[in-house]
Amino acid sequence: MGSVNALAKSDFPLLRRSVNGQRLCYLDSAATTPMPQAIGEKLQTFYAQSYSSVHRSVNSLGLETTNAYEHARSKVAKFINADPAEVIFTSGATASLNLVAESWGRENIHQGDEIVLAVSEHHSNFLPWQQLAQAVGAKLRLIKLNDQEELDLIQAKSLFNEKTKLLALAQVSNVLGSENPVAELISMAHQVGAICVIDGAQAIPHERIDVRQMDCDFYAFSGHKMLGPTGIGVLYGKKALLEQMPPAHFGGGMINYLDHGQATWEAVPEKFEAGTPNTVGAIGLGYAIDYLNKIGFKNIEQHNQELMNYLLPKLAANPGVKIYGQGQKLGVVSFNLAGIHPHDAATLFDQFGVEVRAGHHCALPLMQELGIPASIRASFYIYNDQADCDRLLEAIKQTQEFFNESC
Repeated sequence: MGSVNALAKSDFPLLRRSVNGQRLCYLDSAATTPMPQAIGEKLQTFYAQSYSSVHRSVNSLGLETTNAYEHARSKVAKFINADPAEVIFTSGATASLNLVAESWGRENIHQGDEIVLAVSEHHSNFLPWQQLAQAVGAKLRLIKLNDQEELDLIQAKSLFNEKTKLLALAQVSNVLGSENPVAELISMAHQVGAICVIDGAQAIPHERIDVRQMDCDFYAFSGHKMLGPTGIGVLYGKKALLEQMPPAHFGGGMINYLDHGQATWEAVPEKFEAGTPNTVGAIGLGYAIDYLNKIGFKNIEQHNQELMNYLLPKLAANPGVKIYGQGQKLGVVSFNLAGIHPHDAATLFDQFGVEVRAGHHCALPLMQELGIPASIRASFYIYNDQADCDRLLEAIKQTQEFFNESC
């Protein structure tokens, strides 16, 4: 654990600040990761020296910016083992998932069709399909949890049939922290001719992703959960599917020809990138990929496993703690404290400088399945260490003592 942490912790200026007189213990990486100082400095240099509009430019600054933007696309493609033409820049995973629903979904899902979702999906991968189904008269079918509070593969098998047109699934739950059985579910979907949309926002910071090996049809993720800037995301799509899909948004940069009566579209990926893109965000995402590649995903995975091996037994040993989901945790642990509302607990944690998230985590169907209104979520990444685990455990202890004394 030391080698990864020694490389990473000092790289993040945010972690050097104090909160309520305590050194910051940042445990909200599933929401947003801090940015390494080196990436911020590189982006500031770009703003100062090369900032311009991309594409259709013959001036030096425009060409420099276009080359940097397209180089970032190539980095993303190599990172996930895709063709650059299969990489569409969006404003985030939410926009990527909505793009699939607005374009592929509107063209291919009709009355009587069925869409399979996990009950644990983030709202970003639930609402687009719910709204589409309601608009066209399709039906949602939900994969439920088993007794271990993980997706029930036996029940899932019964959901796929000739009416199934799409599977939408998070690779890793943003609440349970467990990796879903993506390979098995993609296979079930493809056997009945359905396409697969994978929300990779929680997976891609923690493990090497190969979209071709996974054989997903679409894959979505965000830059701000993997050390990059906010406002930038990626939609990967198989080229054959992207070429068949109509654009979801219209404007400059995505047309091949236009007159008063008709329009034709550019090839992918430009067809789906109307308007001025988030150039700086894309370039920053490329820098984040460089940073993660330098650390290496074997080191990242080992670091996560060591943190979880240290934390989880100690957390489970506290009789007043209920942990949700029994599977392997990819840096995310959700739990509740007996007799204490999650919001109250998180508020007290903050007084100790421990920053967690409390609420439904944009996963209300999962909260309903678990029978709880909310949970506390602590999420870890490469800059966290055993001392951060101890800070969390101490905050839990102090919170329990405070509420017991108050009662």
